[in-house]
Amino acid sequence: MEQEDGIDAALVALLALLWEARQAAPAKPWSLAKLAKRAGVQMSTLLRQLNALSSAGLVNVTTAESGGGSAQLSAAGAELCATVFAAPPAP
Repeated sequence: MEQEDGIDAALVALLALLWEARQAAPAKPWSLAKLAKRAGVQMSTLLRQLNALSSAGLVNVTTAESGGGSAQLSAAGAELCATVFAAPPAP
């Protein structure tokens, strides 16, 4: 896998998707199915990536016994994304 400054590019892409979700609806998490489809990865891959981000305190993941679930940025994740994905200042 490609690494960007020691961070897995797939994790950065997933953070970007979760940031997009937060911009669209701050209080509404995205379903795991929607995230997997948007990220273009299998559910098992998505869950591994979310587990890594959750362990780092950047994402809150909720899973149901039925297999469904949702994810959204934690406060720390939102703060990081606001810094990383912020639009550059106008010249």
